[in-house]
Amino acid sequence: MKNPEKPLLLFLILASSLASMATAKSTIEPCSSKDTCNSLLGYTLYTDLKVTEVASLFQVDPVSMLLSNSIDISYPDVENHVLPAKLFLKIPITCSCVDGIRKSLSTHYKTRTSDTLGSIADSVYGGLVSPEQIQVANSETDLSVLDVGTKLVIPLPCACFNGTDESLPALYLSYVVRGIDTMAGIAKRFSTSVTDLTNVNAMGAPDINPGDILAVPLLACSSNFPKYATDYGLIIPNGSYALTAGHCVQCSCVLGSRSMYCEPASISVSCSSMRCRNSNFMLGNITSQQSSSGCKLTTCSYNGFASGTILTTLSMSLQPRCPGPQQLAPLIAPPDNVPKELMYLPSPSPSPSPSPEFDDIAGGGSSIAAVPAASPGGATVSSSNSIPGNPANGPGGSISIASCPLSYYSFIALLIPIGSCFFVF
Repeated sequence: MKNPEKPLLLFLILASSLASMATAKSTIEPCSSKDTCNSLLGYTLYTDLKVTEVASLFQVDPVSMLLSNSIDISYPDVENHVLPAKLFLKIPITCSCVDGIRKSLSTHYKTRTSDTLGSIADSVYGGLVSPEQIQVANSETDLSVLDVGTKLVIPLPCACFNGTDESLPALYLSYVVRGIDTMAGIAKRFSTSVTDLTNVNAMGAPDINPGDILAVPLLACSSNFPKYATDYGLIIPNGSYALTAGHCVQCSCVLGSRSMYCEPASISVSCSSMRCRNSNFMLGNITSQQSSSGCKLTTCSYNGFASGTILTTLSMSLQPRCPGPQQLAPLIAPPDNVPKELMYLPSPSPSPSPSPEFDDIAGGGSSIAAVPAASPGGATVSSSNSIPGNPANGPGGSISIASCPLSYYSFIALLIPIGSCFFVF
């Protein structure tokens, strides 16, 4: 009788060899300066977590994280609110230049019982990092056995591209591709185009696989604060909010525009004066008066934070007509659940009339259901410090390594029943 183990062993070796060839794409932005920029991570909760617990995973300010997702920070005890598993959030991070490429090294993680590099990478951080990247970032630590409490640096993907996309202000979000995603769906969800996504990520063709990490440009408003301001270069995605000036000022990018509007924040902290000099106008005040010659507009605007002082500017202008009220994104109550029918929906394809009830949640445009607020992956390229190939046509010269084609998966699917037959005979 023939030994059935030999053909099965050959099959497993072949399958393993092919599997090792399948690596996810990851966009790399080369850099040479030591400057930093603001960036975002697209993160899906792996379990129910308090707001503070999510913020602790990435070492970010919980209030800023909430506002990045247009969640009302005046909601009672909002920082201890439990967010549901499978919820998609935008996590604000600082993007640095490390060893010639853009990445974030500000996140640290303390290992827990039963943790492995694989579970930390795939479950806790949702595929934003790979086990190999964690290994490289912690090369001075023996990771053969993970003791409880071991502190690990978690390298996370990010991109700056000079805060622009096609010469317009933009903030970049690192997005992990899901098995149900399409390029058209991702483009629609984040209000961009397939062509722009392809160019930004230096892709020869709009082909994606689960685990790929795309740099997604988000329409944004940029500030014109003076260089000596601590919040110089503030950029806010359209429809989102940001805190600045020591949590005293809350700014938003007005819906459908590139106009930034700032006003006093809704949380109680000690702040310097927010009155425009030589006037009775407070920060955020706008008055308009229609006359025969046009609309007289007076505005008290925020102009940055410097030396503990909130800088304001009083401006008066004459316009042909008076503008309507600022159209800001509605602040929403922190969600308690994510409907099951919305968790696993495929990315929507472009259509003349998108479904408003799930478009935001299914992908993360605003990422949370618009509920009225209550009153009060696989190994990625960036695991290596070397930059293969030549800079492509993405802004600033991004690099994207192609993943294994779909025919690979078809071949594996064919081999599985063959291996089964060998085993039987």
